[in-house]
Amino acid sequence: MEIKRSFASDNNAGVHPQVMKALQDCNVGHEIGYGDDPYTMRATERFKEHFGGQTGVYFVYGGTGANVTGLQVLLKPYQAVLCAETAHIYVDECGAPEKFTGCKLMPIKTKDGKLRVEQLEPFLSMLNFEHHVQPAVISITQPTEMGTVYTVEEIKAIARFAKANNMRLHMDGARLANAAACLDLPFKSFTVDAGVDVLSFGGTKNGLMFGEAVLIFNPLFQQDFKYIRKQGMQLHSKMRYIAAQFDAYLKDDLWLKNARQANRMAQMLAERIKEIPQITITQAVQTNGVFAVVPPQIIEPLKKEYFFYIWNAAAHEVRWMTSFDTTEQDIEDFVNTLKRILKKYLT
Repeated sequence: MEIKRSFASDNNAGVHPQVMKALQDCNVGHEIGYGDDPYTMRATERFKEHFGGQTGVYFVYGGTGANVTGLQVLLKPYQAVLCAETAHIYVDECGAPEKFTGCKLMPIKTKDGKLRVEQLEPFLSMLNFEHHVQPAVISITQPTEMGTVYTVEEIKAIARFAKANNMRLHMDGARLANAAACLDLPFKSFTVDAGVDVLSFGGTKNGLMFGEAVLIFNPLFQQDFKYIRKQGMQLHSKMRYIAAQFDAYLKDDLWLKNARQANRMAQMLAERIKEIPQITITQAVQTNGVFAVVPPQIIEPLKKEYFFYIWNAAAHEVRWMTSFDTTEQDIEDFVNTLKRILKKYLT
């Protein structure tokens, strides 16, 4: 059976061998449940090495759970979250943030997935008016759903705006490693030091089997989070199996090696795509996603050979994602297939 890499999502990739080994290595004997074990303690310390000793580290099952509980600790039911209209919390979490926080999400149009202060300013008119929900949290995604990356100064500008208007800054970091690899900066520089209050830190898109982490930098919100996590069904009894993965992931910069490979493969794909005049790349390729407008007649034939997602059906825009295990040969095979289908259907 021929094995082809999917270009649909980095979620489709397998588990990195070092992470799988860490799962096997921790699967011995008995350990106290709910995080009171040496694996969780060690992984927690690794996070603090990256983000600072005052960081509250809380492991959860998945990305939606991380976002929902991370937002919940920042909000009251009459408040609202400002986010990009492409944000995962708005588009791809089945209304879970609104259901479990009781708060309204207010989407903002953006061509590249990034928010700017000038887009946030109009919402200030809602403050202190009892008939309106009160904007209380700004949620940004790093990198964005479009694969673009906020600079440190862009994040700091949003954080300053949030603080000046008594709001909090949440960051969805499902692919945070890819952003760090693009910026060539440590995590801390564009999270804690940039003014982020709560971060959803992802790993499953970059080599983990399951599990994410909620990192709370603002000590005001750390005390209550353990209750929110439990009530939100995100407290894993056998916590060591999440923690052991993060221990391996953060050790010896495995996260960075994986992210650099995924990013490099996306760059390679983009460079090869630029050679094809019938295809137009629509977003800056900064992390591991390539967004492109393609001739509509080739979409279904190409999907029969490689699985990927249509991003905007009306515009014939597709998304191709690379992963930590994508190889140069995978890119060559995909591009050759693409050229063959183009020739068949457009000549």
